[in-house]
Amino acid sequence: MSYFSEIYSGVKSLLTGMSVTGKYFFVNLFTRKDVITQQYPDNIDTLKMFDRFRGEVIMYHNENNEHKCDACTLCEKACPNGSIEIIGDKKVNPESGKSQRYLVKHIYHLEMCTMCGLCIEACPQDAIIWGQDFHHVQYDRSKLTKVLNKPGSKMMSKSKAK
Repeated sequence: MSYFSEIYSGVKSLLTGMSVTGKYFFVNLFTRKDVITQQYPDNIDTLKMFDRFRGEVIMYHNENNEHKCDACTLCEKACPNGSIEIIGDKKVNPESGKSQRYLVKHIYHLEMCTMCGLCIEACPQDAIIWGQDFHHVQYDRSKLTKVLNKPGSKMMSKSKAK
């Protein structure tokens, strides 16, 4: 008798699950409401990711090719797996006469990044932010290493940075 009761409970469980799936399938088939599935390769030109999406770390540059990074290396120290490298130098500021850090290269290894966001939280100047790019398919891992500061960019003056 237990054999037939196990078959009955198994079929009942199967039909319960199928009814939940079937309800969502048929309701969304006719109303097109709450559909969140994206047809990725077909709509790559029109696809926009959600605002909270963590695609990659980028460095914001304004229209004058200026950034906020002063090479303090706090983001590099906060990164748990070493996906950020800061190459900086010091020079004398002609206005104040004091030695000032400046950024030479901000290297980001996307292939090692876990998207934890600790580097962005650690940055006191808010120089790096999350980007929305999601299409990072490469056959060579070395192509996932990026220099975040653009060629010829310089640091914003303190009055502009705020």
